[in-house]
Amino acid sequence: MESQNEKLIIYQLFPRIFTNTCPSPRRDGSLEENGSGKMNHYTPALLKEIKSLGVNCIWFTGVIEHATKTRFEGIPSQNPNVVKGEAGSPYAICDYYDIDPAIAENIPERMKEFEELVERVHAQEMKMIIDFVPNHTARQYKSDAAPEGTKDFGDDDDTTLFFGRDNNYYYIPNQQFCPSIPLHAEGTEEYVEFPAKATGNDCFNAFCGEYDWYETVKLNYGLDYGDRSEHFDPVPDTWMKMLDILLFWCGKGVDGFRCDMVFMVPLPFWHWAIPQVKSAFPHVIFIGEIYDIGLYRPFLDYGCFDYLYDKVNLYDTLVAIERFNHSAARLTQCWQTVDGIGDKMLNFLENHDEVRFASREFANNPMRIVPHLVVSAFISKGPVMIYYGQELGEQAHDNEGFAGDNNRSTIFDYWSYDTMRRWYGDGKKFGAKLTRQEKWLRGFYTKVLGMCNSEEAIREGAFFDLMYVNLNHPDFNPHEQFAFLRYTDNQVLLIVANFGREERNIKIEIPDLAFDMASIPTGEGNYRELLHDATCTFEVKKGKKVSLTVGGSDAAVLMLKEPKGKNKAPNVKKAPMKGKKGAKD
Repeated sequence: MESQNEKLIIYQLFPRIFTNTCPSPRRDGSLEENGSGKMNHYTPALLKEIKSLGVNCIWFTGVIEHATKTRFEGIPSQNPNVVKGEAGSPYAICDYYDIDPAIAENIPERMKEFEELVERVHAQEMKMIIDFVPNHTARQYKSDAAPEGTKDFGDDDDTTLFFGRDNNYYYIPNQQFCPSIPLHAEGTEEYVEFPAKATGNDCFNAFCGEYDWYETVKLNYGLDYGDRSEHFDPVPDTWMKMLDILLFWCGKGVDGFRCDMVFMVPLPFWHWAIPQVKSAFPHVIFIGEIYDIGLYRPFLDYGCFDYLYDKVNLYDTLVAIERFNHSAARLTQCWQTVDGIGDKMLNFLENHDEVRFASREFANNPMRIVPHLVVSAFISKGPVMIYYGQELGEQAHDNEGFAGDNNRSTIFDYWSYDTMRRWYGDGKKFGAKLTRQEKWLRGFYTKVLGMCNSEEAIREGAFFDLMYVNLNHPDFNPHEQFAFLRYTDNQVLLIVANFGREERNIKIEIPDLAFDMASIPTGEGNYRELLHDATCTFEVKKGKKVSLTVGGSDAAVLMLKEPKGKNKAPNVKKAPMKGKKGAKD
């Protein structure tokens, strides 16, 4: 496992697709037609390849059993009319105590396969996290794997009530579920739900639409949405059931949970549950998916989360810089917004909910990733996450079925991607069929993610924003460039990101305050540039600007102070930074 001060580098992957080698998947194809990746595919060799990116934690997305149109012998089936896609949504859980049978080679032994996967991940000294989906279940929930004596959600509910403190669901009494989607289009049995349950996205009526989370039902944590009254004491039944589920998976050896839509669950539940889990399993981490900046501090402080998504702050700003002509200078506001908690923010450029960076809807070019990745990875000590295929420039231009051609990688369909198939190969010789551009990209990701922990200033150093002294200089364009320092007592790094499309000669002022706080040594010398393995010669002193050339959609990381034991820059006059030239096919 990583040391206590190691920066968390998370690799999110979707087991159903990651190792699936079906050469020509069919749109809306079944499991038999399109196939599925398996847990047993994660051999020590494959896990080593993932780790080689600089990864120290893998998020296996969608391993818990969820509603699907696929029928498996001996497992309760789901009505296909309330399932999204052939494979189904991994966030419509139908058994919190079981494993998705599609990702098992030996279905009756699927839990054993999962336990062995956990052991293999740990053998590579990486953490393993899985999803915890607390806000909603599949419309049909039935566990056949829960510990003896465990009651299913809804078993003891009084369905004549909209709200009951110990009801697990919310009901619309005397009203049948009547969404705008057809409930008899697939299969031979119409889906009937009477009385209707509230739908997962807080739709408290029986008439949800096709864009609602119609495949899920909202769980009741003791908050009466009729009058907003709270009923948390004594502890509601749903709280107890969810705590048992968390402890069950901790007992299987998982190291943490990416918790889905945490703000849709009352904050007092997290305050109650997370400390109890940590008292039994102190190492377990909780990562919250959240979309309200105003809730960041309450969910960290009172809610006891270790980390939170920084989607609506840093991620959305990087999107706006790339797509909507926003200025790079707005990144200053991002760190100011989370000042004091920035190291608890999980930064990312892709995940299963967002469009791919290289897609038509974002950058439309994977080679523009450099400044975005450098900023999101180096701006703080907080975790960094990448999504499988991101490191190869996957563009998500397939129309897989239910997901459609939406610039995202499907989570609802059985599928495989040409990019991943060529990287995975036969599961033994990885990357042999990649293009030059894809190889360059993976190498760049390896360098950046590796630096997150190999360079102490990034791993555990302080941050100093240089924008306030460079906003009005003619040789620095704050619309396109962002500059900052990361430093410890032993190391100082100057980091410059150029979001513009053209190469620029940039002159950067370092204020006296930064010299004093970071103990920056002065003098003329050869300075290593870490991203491109180059050497630059210039003078560093108070009152004199640092001058360097940075390519379009590129970045530079200059070592202004070398830690003890690091190789010094060679005694050469100058070596140009080569950047991405020649990387494309």
